[in-house]
Amino acid sequence: MDASLDVWDHFSMPLMSLWVNRFYLYLGLAFGISLCICVQVAIKKLGDRSTKESSLQKAPLTPAANGPISRQKKEEVFVSGVKIFYGTQTGTAKGLATRLAKAVTALGFPAVVINLKEYDPDDRLGEEVTSKHLCVFLVATYTDGQPPESAEWFCRWLEEASNDFRFGKTYLKGMRYAVFGLGNSLYDGNFNKVGKNIDRWLWMLSARRVMTCGEGDCNVVKSRHGSLEADFAAWQAHFLSRLQDLSRSDHSKKKAACRHRQGHCKKGECKSKKKEGKNAGPEGSRQEAPEEEEQFETTSEEESGPEEGRSRSPVVDVEDLGKMMDSMKKAKKEREQQDMEQDMSRSPGKNEAREKREMITPALREALSKQGYQLIGSHSGVKLCRWTKSMLRGRGGCYKHTFYGIESHRCMETTPSLACANKCVFCWRHHTNPVGTEWRWKMDQPDMILQQAIDNHQNMINQFKGVPGVKAERLEEGLQVKHCALSLVGEPIMYPEINGFLKLLHQHRISSFLVTNAQFPTEIRNLEPVTQLYVSVDASTKDSLKKIDRPLFKDFWQRFLDSLKALSEKQQRTVYRLTLVKAWNVEELRAYAELVSLGEPDFIEVKGVTYCGESSASNLTMANVPWHEEVIHFVEELVGLLPQYEVACEHEHSNCLLIAHTKFKIDGDWWTWIDYDRFQELIQEYENSHGLKTFSAKDYVAKTPHWAVFGASERGFDPKDTRFLRKNKAKDISGC
Repeated sequence: MDASLDVWDHFSMPLMSLWVNRFYLYLGLAFGISLCICVQVAIKKLGDRSTKESSLQKAPLTPAANGPISRQKKEEVFVSGVKIFYGTQTGTAKGLATRLAKAVTALGFPAVVINLKEYDPDDRLGEEVTSKHLCVFLVATYTDGQPPESAEWFCRWLEEASNDFRFGKTYLKGMRYAVFGLGNSLYDGNFNKVGKNIDRWLWMLSARRVMTCGEGDCNVVKSRHGSLEADFAAWQAHFLSRLQDLSRSDHSKKKAACRHRQGHCKKGECKSKKKEGKNAGPEGSRQEAPEEEEQFETTSEEESGPEEGRSRSPVVDVEDLGKMMDSMKKAKKEREQQDMEQDMSRSPGKNEAREKREMITPALREALSKQGYQLIGSHSGVKLCRWTKSMLRGRGGCYKHTFYGIESHRCMETTPSLACANKCVFCWRHHTNPVGTEWRWKMDQPDMILQQAIDNHQNMINQFKGVPGVKAERLEEGLQVKHCALSLVGEPIMYPEINGFLKLLHQHRISSFLVTNAQFPTEIRNLEPVTQLYVSVDASTKDSLKKIDRPLFKDFWQRFLDSLKALSEKQQRTVYRLTLVKAWNVEELRAYAELVSLGEPDFIEVKGVTYCGESSASNLTMANVPWHEEVIHFVEELVGLLPQYEVACEHEHSNCLLIAHTKFKIDGDWWTWIDYDRFQELIQEYENSHGLKTFSAKDYVAKTPHWAVFGASERGFDPKDTRFLRKNKAKDISGC
């Protein structure tokens, strides 16, 4: 017994010591395990790096490197040649272009020099996306920052394309380019403005610059290299170096090796690229193929508007925050000022004493001008329709030409009121125009608006002199305005002097096509006769109308119905305009038929919605755009519910069809066209009789030609013109 106690005493003391100090034991054990794990991880990383470096060193010696795939890459052509475009006033740019062509040819590359005056970007620029040519632009800046005469059309087309949703932001993706501008720094505000603009517009269409825009300076005092020729020589040397880099067939291998050497890179970018980081523009956020990244330089000169920035990427560069904050503060200040003025207007006794504000604020004027509007006074605007340009070149007219016989090249698209009472989801101006339910702005006189609209329209037509493909006789005719489409944007009928404006149009023998959004029934009833009066019927039920048009009026549905009733009282030509939005309003056939019986229009235009690009104000996508055959199916089903109507005409290119009342089908032939001379006679008799001698829609009809009738092989395209199909078919820019 005593022996067993001695043994217990012998072991109990160490065990008690271990128990008392167990914390230190656990700590040591944990430290040992952690150290072991860290050593194993470090060994593994070193082993992986060693394996990768070894594989890179051995890669050129492996059979695969010498196999068919490698030989195919060696044969791949990265640059097939260089196209050098020039725009010049005095010949300097042409001389530099010739000089650059000789230097490029000396390196073994084909080079061609092209005068921008003889180049049609509408036909040929899209081809550069897949041509593997390098495009170089040498363009001078002329008086007041304008391009030289030889480059006017190219610059105007490129600017419009970069801001036109129909082209899309990726229209020139794949094209590679470089720009060198010729200017004089003495004209500080306009120094090399044209070159910078071309560089920016190409970039906005996703073309890729191969080097920073060069700036030649005729002012030897401030010229970076002492003269314009020296500036060009330095730029040319850099360009030739870049050209050789782009032509190397082993470029992708070098890039692959760079990706493997992560120890020498930061976040996947080489140190050499980090030095150029200060010059990186917004395009740096685009995710491109690794082989492309290293080939292209960037610049900090991208100065796109807020909407453009949003459409490209949700990521905001820190350097752009200052501009964004300034823009937001400016807009907020204007809103606060407007709210304050509205509060003052509600105060009794002050409304008459206070001068009304202008509809177009400075920020709005800037936004609309950028979209190509020629703004008139404080609330009106005019813009050149793309169909006007098309018909000037003999490439066909708009659907109104097919349906009603207007001459598209003689049509002026304008509005006396940029404001609207709706915020439609398919608004093709992305809601940049103001909104309101009543006229509360300063008002311009109708004679001033019309005269300036005609002057601006004629100036825009005049700019097409010398443009490739423009027909001289149509250019001459286009200067004489014959039709006016009051459908540019906004709600023309809101303008308090709309009747006076219409009378002036008719006195100038200009026909009137007025579009209203069916929210002003009283104004429709009070409206003087027009050549053709449209009502937009974008939906047939209260819920869908609210969803699509997003009207400002609380009683919008009753106003809508009353507007249709007011339309039925009109004696002249009336039209329902239906815009089909797939998955939103194409299933409401019977409800549409009921609305037709309410307004009894002479015609019903049915058109598939035109996708206007991304916008924070609308969730519309390409999935909502119906195919032309789907529009035909809808029209045929709708006509089946309308015993007094038939399908009369078709304009396939606009995705549009015309349903006409059978009273316009005389002896088996359609008479949907308009006798415009007869209308002018009738409207003058109406005016002279002070409204006593009225007339109806059938008094000024004309026979519809066979090619415009539904079912004809031409599908609404005038055979007098030449159908133009873009070679770059992947880029769909159709629309109306």
